[in-house]
Amino acid sequence: MASEVAGFREYVTGRMDQLRRTAYLLCSDWHTADDLVSTALVKLYRHWGRASTVDNLDAYTRQILVRAWLDECRRPWRRERAWETLPDRGAPVAFEVADRVALLAQLAELPPRQRAVIVLRYFCDLSIEDTAEVLGCTAGTVKSQTARALQTLRGRLVGIAYSEK
Repeated sequence: MASEVAGFREYVTGRMDQLRRTAYLLCSDWHTADDLVSTALVKLYRHWGRASTVDNLDAYTRQILVRAWLDECRRPWRRERAWETLPDRGAPVAFEVADRVALLAQLAELPPRQRAVIVLRYFCDLSIEDTAEVLGCTAGTVKSQTARALQTLRGRLVGIAYSEK
């Protein structure tokens, strides 16, 4: 039992930053990302005996994380929206940071499955088949969701670029 706990601790220590970044890209909030990672790690620990023997433990953990996020999106209290503008404004941000913020904002507006496909395909660099396995759908669904998400992002980002000029 002690060796299992040590193995779990070693795995989590080595992957924590990557899991947090992936969770942040899914939900666009560091606090929610930490909650998602915690939920995923509890589920992973619960099944660590079986999970530690799988061929690709990173994919298994990512699948738990994405499914935890999709479950979280279905909860009614997540449907609340924050205000668009804050009362106080900070200093202007640099152009590169502004681009990243605009992209993250557009990513946050995508439907959950499309956002999951984009994060898994382009941030986690998974193949279509691996993404389909994580999401529990077909490769064709991954392709269509990716195409729709990219079309939406391109349309919105081009609109933003033209409105700034």
